[in-house]
Amino acid sequence: MKKVLTGILFIVLTSATLCLSAESKIKNVLFLISDDLKASVLGCYGDEVCQTPNLDKLASEGVVFNRAYCQGTVCGPSRRSFMYSRYLDDKGKTMGQHFQENGMYSARVGKIFHMRVPGDIIDGTNGEDVEACWTERFNSAGQEAHTPGDYACLNLDIFTDELEGRESTRMLNRMFVTVTYEGDGSDQPDFKTADKIVELLREHKDEPFFMAAGMVRPHYPMVAPKQYFDMYPWQDIEVPEVPGDDTDDIPKLGQPKVTNGNNPIGKYPDNQKRMWAGYYASVTFMDDQMGKILDELERLGLRDSTAIVFASDHGYHLGEHTFWQKANLHEEVIRVPLIMSIPGYDPGRTDSIVELVDIYPTLSDVLGFSIPKDVQGTSLVPVLKNNDAFIKEGALSFQAGASWREDEWSYMLFTDGTDVVYNTEKDPLQFTNQARNPESAADRARLNKKLLKRLEEAGISKVVMPRKKS
Repeated sequence: MKKVLTGILFIVLTSATLCLSAESKIKNVLFLISDDLKASVLGCYGDEVCQTPNLDKLASEGVVFNRAYCQGTVCGPSRRSFMYSRYLDDKGKTMGQHFQENGMYSARVGKIFHMRVPGDIIDGTNGEDVEACWTERFNSAGQEAHTPGDYACLNLDIFTDELEGRESTRMLNRMFVTVTYEGDGSDQPDFKTADKIVELLREHKDEPFFMAAGMVRPHYPMVAPKQYFDMYPWQDIEVPEVPGDDTDDIPKLGQPKVTNGNNPIGKYPDNQKRMWAGYYASVTFMDDQMGKILDELERLGLRDSTAIVFASDHGYHLGEHTFWQKANLHEEVIRVPLIMSIPGYDPGRTDSIVELVDIYPTLSDVLGFSIPKDVQGTSLVPVLKNNDAFIKEGALSFQAGASWREDEWSYMLFTDGTDVVYNTEKDPLQFTNQARNPESAADRARLNKKLLKRLEEAGISKVVMPRKKS
């Protein structure tokens, strides 16, 4: 018996030593963020149209989280949330501040905290960036909708190459703008962000670093060189099918501001296809820029000492449920891509439900740093070690109330007391609200109780709506 116990102890200690050894090799963090990117559009998440070879390769080398959820459903609240690992506030220190205090060089290039797109991009300004988060920070300016080329404002059915009269900063129809032009993309903010990160990698390769690359695509305006648009002829695009009565059972606060019913985009089915084509083109352009960064990391021999995290701030609607853009609690908005490629952990996929607030504590954990007491997320290291592990019952998201997303159910409770219940196992596209179905009454009551309990545990005394940012 003693020999058996000794053998078990040896195995446990050896495993722990190996794990510690793997984690101790991690000296650097590369944090890659896309903007307005829904998980379902990536090849590694099952899309068969959009070409994302670089992110797909990263996915094959890391752990893909099939069910990762954002906390804010627009840029500002989401980015603040994952950078502080807080659901609704900015209590405590940012991820970058924490890493600096542990001896790391910290740099931001592009959009990490909220920036107005296109406003801050055109002006080259910092937006709501937190300066203390970074040792250095760099903005990537661009002309956005004013890029010379073929401009379209698709909800107004306007097509022109004139520079005058284009929808831009703070203008009502800016979210339906695409621009295709002749060029190599070097004038675009994401191209500049990738180039600057490559430069910083070369400069700081011999010291521990935390580098955050914030791409702005596929956020509107969807601007990309012509060769990217040529990959996606709009005539070949298939738009989502929507039942005629789909929105009848969705409360007012559960719907976004822009729908086919209240915006001219509903009158132009072909232009809805063009919106998809522009989104795809922007995603592929962004993917190419990510590829430049990842290739340089490999070339510099930093791959085995660098934890890579790729995510988006939230998803996006392109006509699903007749909805457009973000700022609601349906799956296309709250489900985001999350890939963690971290030395010492095997590649794989997991259905474990996780939240973006978990990124900060996970990276602290693998770097061997303490996790600050104000952090509300949870380290995902147990899931990295065992992809079948579940460490959370569900995920919180916020917009005009809050949602609780668990294994087979999605529950939304709004500030006016209305609610939505979806059985996502039977109804994955969320077409039928079960809130008034007597057969779902017990599940509705359970979900309501669970959501309110989770909010209380998170220190949120009532269901509130995050500050809106577009």
